[in-house]
Amino acid sequence: MRLALALPFLCALIAPAAAEEEVDCANAVTQIDMTICTDRDYKAADAELNAVWPQARAAAKAMDAGLEDSLKGADKALLAAQRGWIAYRDGRCELAGFAARGGSLESTLVLSCLADMTRARTEELRQLIEPEQ
Repeated sequence: MRLALALPFLCALIAPAAAEEEVDCANAVTQIDMTICTDRDYKAADAELNAVWPQARAAAKAMDAGLEDSLKGADKALLAAQRGWIAYRDGRCELAGFAARGGSLESTLVLSCLADMTRARTEELRQLIEPEQ
């Protein structure tokens, strides 16, 4: 959870908001620009996950719908899995940052990990919504 609390502060120190708007992520050269772009990428991945989440919850609830009460639990299991995944993601990505601990690359490594893992989780949730036949 420390990672989730620290990232907004790290990103706030990187560059003022006005400078962030000027960054061309297709041609990012400086470390600050790369970090801004990885932050944008993570935010986009997180927004996509948050858009898929209600659908995954609905799919889990639908799994429970036709079952006897003693057999229900898909929604509860999904919530537990998501909470566990968040803790795992945060720890794994904090560890990824240690490859450049204390350096300007650290936050880029952490944000890149967060974006990659979030996209992967979004795909897992999509499989819950529409399983492959």
